[in-house]
Formats: sequence, structure tokens, C-alpha cells
Amino acid sequence: MDKSQLKDLIVLLVLIEEMKQKIYQIDAFASEVFKGNPAAVCILDSWLDDEIMQKIAQENNLAETAYAVKDGNQYALRWFTPEIEVDLCGHATLATAYVLFNYYGHKENTIRFYSPRSGELIVNQSDGGILSLDFPADDFHATEVVEEINVAIGSVPLETYRGKTDYMLVYRSQQDIEKITPNFFLLDKIDCRGVIVTAPGEEVDFVSRFFAPQCAIPEDPVTGSAHTTMTPYWSKKLGKTKLTAKQISDRGGDLLCEHFGERVKISGKAVPYLIGEIDI
Repeated sequence: MDKSQLKDLIVLLVLIEEMKQKIYQIDAFASEVFKGNPAAVCILDSWLDDEIMQKIAQENNLAETAYAVKDGNQYALRWFTPEIEVDLCGHATLATAYVLFNYYGHKENTIRFYSPRSGELIVNQSDGGILSLDFPADDFHATEVVEEINVAIGSVPLETYRGKTDYMLVYRSQQDIEKITPNFFLLDKIDCRGVIVTAPGEEVDFVSRFFAPQCAIPEDPVTGSAHTTMTPYWSKKLGKTKLTAKQISDRGGDLLCEHFGERVKISGKAVPYLIGEIDI
């Protein structure tokens, strides 16, 4: 092989390598695999076409796929379900921070993200592997009974609230939440991202479930962003700023929540499930 052929081979190998994208799957709000909420994470050199990012998310078929691009001293961050791009996703932000801390050599204990749709988002890492999301609190308000939601959920709540993207239904007990069996066909017709159902917990301050068939997620295992609505609500209701929470889906997830002014802190652990490459 002469020098010209060797040069062509090197160029070809570089091009092939550039067509591969590293992908990580992380179980967020969990201390062991197969628990919490799985999210895919891609750390990009620059943004891919929106259509490609949507197709990757569809191929992954997870609740969320997160994409991050370094921009100065922060990372721009976006999230895609199998069907749409969403405004905010807590567990995929936690998963992205885990990847940057553990596989991309981020040395500081704080990562600053910027979302074009949700503004500044901060993740702090503390001893013991706890990651804390610093998110804006949701702007929610009490609303009239929405009969279509009550029929779809199959249970009448004590209170109904409307946030920026979701409805929140408040119930009397954890057993009420456990018994809910939604009609997803009817729920898919509701004009919102999803529906939160929540109640006081038996062993934690509050429990919840989250349904979002509109986003191709019938029931989300653990929903960090939903806690930007629940944390201010339960903080006021229970008269304390630090709360323990559990999302009682089949996989289950444990969260520590704190309310301070217009921000909320949502904390939990994360564990890696797989590392791979995508041929783009």
C-alpha cells in the first residue's frame, strides 16, 4: 500500500467513525438496573437534523432520548419522546448529567444546562452518587372539574389543577392511586402533555403516577418534571420544604424533593444499563 492509498484509507476510517454516535442508556431515579426510568443519552459535537434526532428517539422506543451539545461553560439540552420533542424532562436530564460526570470527565460538581424551551437547568452531584436537579417550579392553578379526564382516569379526584403542560389530580390516599386503571384511548384525547395523579404516601410524603399517551407513553415509570408541580403543592399542603416522594409505577422510583421559592430541587440516583454506538 503506497502513501496515497494509506491516506485515502485514513480519511475513510475517519469518515466512518464520524458516522457513529455514542449512545448511553441510564436508569434514572434508581439505585439498581431495571428500576427507575430508562433514558437514552447522546452527547453531540453539534446538532443533528431534528428529523434524525426524532427518528433515533423513535428507534430507541424509550420515554425520552436526550441530546446535549457543549456550548461554552454549559450544555444545550433537548428531549424527544418517540413521537415529539418536549419542553422539559427530569429523568433524562438526570441521566445526561450522569453520563457527563462519569464518561466525559466533567470535573466540577455542577453542570449547567440550557433548554431553549425551559431556560436554565442545573444538576449538582453530591457524595453517595446523589444527583440533584434544580428546575423552575411549575406555574399551576386550580381548575374546574374536567369530566373527560375523570372518566378516562376512572376515579373522581378531590382537587384538579392545570400546570404549564399537565393536569394534576389530587386524591385522598395511596390506595386510590394504586387502584387507578386509565382508559388510555380516552386519555389520549385530552389536550395536555399528560395527567399526574397524586396522594399522601404511606411511607413517604407523597406518591404519584403519570400518564401520557399523547406522547406515546401510556404510563411513565418516573417523571422528574411532574415533580415541579407536585413539590410546591405538597410543600404548602404539608407545611414543609423538604419532602420524600415515590412514583408507584411497576418499575418504581424514589425521589427527594425540596421547594425553595420559584425553584424546586429533585434528587435521586442513576445507574448505567448499556453503552453502544448508532450508525447514522
